[in-house]
Amino acid sequence: MRQTVRSLVAADAPAVAELEHEARTALRDQRGGPAHLAERPAVGEWVALLTMPGQLVWVATIDDVVVGYLQLQITATTAEVLQVYVHPDAREVGFGDWLLEAALAGARLHGCEVLEGTALPGDRATKNLYERAGIKARKITVSVRL
Repeated sequence: MRQTVRSLVAADAPAVAELEHEARTALRDQRGGPAHLAERPAVGEWVALLTMPGQLVWVATIDDVVVGYLQLQITATTAEVLQVYVHPDAREVGFGDWLLEAALAGARLHGCEVLEGTALPGDRATKNLYERAGIKARKITVSVRL
């Protein structure tokens, strides 16, 4: 079984779009998920990101089957993880860690000084993923709908 993390190619787009749908479906039931989804529309057309400046995407694969992805947006000196998702059947292998390693390397390569990401309230797995990579919470945003 060959496990890799590599940059997105056009042939990966349909698989990543399907994983994005799974990720967004899972977020609907998480605390803070609906608001997060409203703030971050789905990419859908992943192949378009291949030519967009400041957009980097890596995929995790098992024997060339895409099982996860990470989308990174670079603006000036900041890199932001917009999405990171690994299919539940491929978790506990290390793909999340490898995807974050790729994002950190990509951010450094592009001269970024900061990498940021988001973990929803109660999403201990994502928070732990970031902390394993040395990414610590610097603020917590609270809100109420008026």
